[in-house]
Amino acid sequence: MTAPDAAEPEPTATVSPPVAAVSLPVSGAMTDRLVDFVGVLREHGITAGPSETVDAARAIVALGLSDPHRLRSGLAATLLRRDGQRAVFDQLFDLYFLGVARVEPERTSSPEELREELVAALSSTAQAVPTDLARRSLTLLGGYGGAGAGQNGGPVSAASGMGWSSYQTMKTLRPEELIERVAAAMGARTPLESAVHTIEARRRVEGFQAAVRTEALLRTAELRGTGHIARRGVEAATDRIDFLGAREQDLAEMRRMVAPLARKLATRLSARRKKAVRGHIDLRRTLRRSMATGGVPIDPVLRARRHGRPDLVVLADLSGSVSGFAEFTLHLIQALQDQFTRVRSFGFVDTCDEITAFFAPGEPPAPGIATRIIRESGVSRFGSSNYGEAFRGFADGYAEILGPRTSLLILGDARTNRTDPALDTVRLLVERAAHAHWLNPEPARSWSTGDSAAHRYAEHITMHECRTVEQLSRVIARLLPV
Repeated sequence: MTAPDAAEPEPTATVSPPVAAVSLPVSGAMTDRLVDFVGVLREHGITAGPSETVDAARAIVALGLSDPHRLRSGLAATLLRRDGQRAVFDQLFDLYFLGVARVEPERTSSPEELREELVAALSSTAQAVPTDLARRSLTLLGGYGGAGAGQNGGPVSAASGMGWSSYQTMKTLRPEELIERVAAAMGARTPLESAVHTIEARRRVEGFQAAVRTEALLRTAELRGTGHIARRGVEAATDRIDFLGAREQDLAEMRRMVAPLARKLATRLSARRKKAVRGHIDLRRTLRRSMATGGVPIDPVLRARRHGRPDLVVLADLSGSVSGFAEFTLHLIQALQDQFTRVRSFGFVDTCDEITAFFAPGEPPAPGIATRIIRESGVSRFGSSNYGEAFRGFADGYAEILGPRTSLLILGDARTNRTDPALDTVRLLVERAAHAHWLNPEPARSWSTGDSAAHRYAEHITMHECRTVEQLSRVIARLLPV
């Protein structure tokens, strides 16, 4: 692991220039809507420039507005460039290109009658999601603050307290019970058919849930404004979700990203190595040689490229507050272990123990690995984070593995529960290692608040903010050895 290469400066956030209106036969209102849509996509990390916007306008002209599903596919093909962006794109597309039904469907008298209709509709042979039932369900069960009365008026202030909730709707309808009833209504005759019907019933109920979420999003946007909901009410892409605020389903999606992300980083590293195959220019020796040609550097002198890969030692906080971040990072590093001579992983809560054996190369990450490590290894005695004790324990038992070819990587939020942070021990570990970096899942603005000792540790070791998968992958890519 090396420090960031001088030829590869850290990426900085840039603001794309505003997209000019396109000179295509699209109405002015639709042009404005498309430009607003692209602007919101950028705010959510989906890069789309003027050329992609022009392509999207041409797609609208070619596909028309009569079929929203066809239009959605066309705009996705012109505006998306990376995996993992489609979920955010679909939510924003619904806000900008789908409209709310102006006439409220006839209300159902009770939730039980609605359930009966849902079971009948979802168990039928029809494949289309019953959109009208999604609207009726939300009307009956999803309104709060007065919205449930079927109001469909103009925009109101964000502080009005009115809105529509898909969660409230589905909580009343009880999705798991719906799945069982739909599967039973399909009439299985064998255990195999029963299992197949259960899978199909779950798929259909999830499709219905998605329709309810879309309808709730559209109605709330009509109440509070499309721009407001597009910026505040749309779920972020998985690679932009904070590790510390991720839900279990978010963590599961992150685990699925480990292998593709590792391949991407390895490919990027391979390209860097090809560029550096002859080494970098030695400016001092090049200028000295240029004296023979009148100061013109005709024959540049290159530094010899260092060969070999370093050892990597990872020291990870596995306490509950940061376990999701630690799990993902440890799996990612194991997937990249071909970039190092050897990788050894150590975990800690209030004591330290080696956990390399828990992360087998090539095996998909298992959920709850941190809990298993705490149960089966010696990383915890009392259960509360104690960085000082953990660092001293590592120094006493494993300091000899650090050397001039070893890179040290520490993972954790540096919240010490107001115990001794053992700064002298950290300084000793950093001095023994060739390179040392600390990846912190908390925002930098929090490093000096409460019981965090991050600002004190940062005086002795380079600390990086890694709140999301996107930030983590960028930092890891810069720190990988060349």
